[in-house]
Parts: sequence; structure tokens; C-alpha cells
Amino acid sequence: MSSQPAPASAPLKVGVVGGTGYTGVELLRLLVNHPHAELDVITSRGEAGVAVADLFPSLRGRTDLVFSEPDVKRLAACDVVFFATPHGVAMPMVPELLDAGVRIVDLGADFRIKDVPNWEKWYGLPHSCPDAVAEAVYGLPEVYRDEIKAARLVANPG
Repeated sequence: MSSQPAPASAPLKVGVVGGTGYTGVELLRLLVNHPHAELDVITSRGEAGVAVADLFPSLRGRTDLVFSEPDVKRLAACDVVFFATPHGVAMPMVPELLDAGVRIVDLGADFRIKDVPNWEKWYGLPHSCPDAVAEAVYGLPEVYRDEIKAARLVANPG
């Protein structure tokens, strides 16, 4: 048996859509300290062009990224994309990102409810990608640990 340490894997390239709300900034705080994550894209429609550290001084020295408009092509270069957005924002982008091989964690509500007509009733708009809803795994590791490991789309519990 070799005493050589296992080779370190490359960090995951991470995108965050909606990096300015409470959930988004908490996610950024966790990700900048995560040893296996490398922030690559942080989006905000309202703050595009602003340095993340200028808006959140607690992140100074942790990231030099600038908020950008959500761009599916740029997000498709990530390994995983988190959506920290209100309902209705993730679903238009998710199918293209899944097709590009990106794993998704939706911290919003777009994929939590498997019954699409019931989701539409509660959220008041048509769901644009019911096939993705069928694929989504509810992000409760105490119950769905094995499924989450293999999932392309995790619907985070709210």
C-alpha cells in the first residue's frame, strides 16, 4: 500500500444566480470558504457590473468577481449552478444548463413540487419545464442521500 496522498481533485467551478439576496449572500459566504469550490460566475440583474466585494465588504479578499447578468452560455461553463432566486427564475434556464451537463441546485421553489398542476395553482404561473420537475430530487439528504449523489437537479427544501 502506497503512503502517497491521493491526488487532489480540481475544485468545482460554481455559478450562483441571484447573489444579492439573503440566500445568495449566505451561499457566497459558504462557497468562498469551501475547499472544493471555485466561484466562477455570480449574477444579479440589478447589480451587474458591481464588484461583489464592494456590495458585500465581508467578502473582500475572498473573491474578485463582479456581478453579471445571468447568461446561460457563461453559466454552462460551470460544473454546478445554484439558483438563489424567487420562483419562476430558474426554470427557463435549467433545461439548457442540464443539456450542457451542469448540475443544478435550486434554492427557490421551481422544482420542489412534483405535481405540476398543483405547483401552478400555488405559484400562479405555468411551469415551463415539467420534464425537469420529474427528474428533480428533493434535497433532503437524511432521506434522499443516494439519489442526491447522482442527481443532475436538486430541489432544495425551503
